[in-house]
Amino acid sequence: MADLKYYDVILKPIITEKSMAQNEFKCYAFLVNPLANKSQIKEAVEKMFDGVKVKKVNTLNAPGKNRRRGRIMGTTAKTKKAYVTLTEDSKDIEIFEGL
Repeated sequence: MADLKYYDVILKPIITEKSMAQNEFKCYAFLVNPLANKSQIKEAVEKMFDGVKVKKVNTLNAPGKNRRRGRIMGTTAKTKKAYVTLTEDSKDIEIFEGL
């Protein structure tokens, strides 16, 4: 298990049309550290945003894609997404409200 602090777990929110449509169901999408597990993601969201209680966390691992520059082959970085669902009585996350 990785030794990550809660402020190292969440990298940035995912702002797409599909993820913003799920905000009405209290489901928010974040790009997270690939070494973080679900319990670390839950703890990070509850500590970073006050008044928020997490119901469940779904994660998705995306491997890096192969890319070429002439004859040289390389891969892009692997990423991890987390879809966080909040409980009914918790507050909404403020960074998604004005979008």
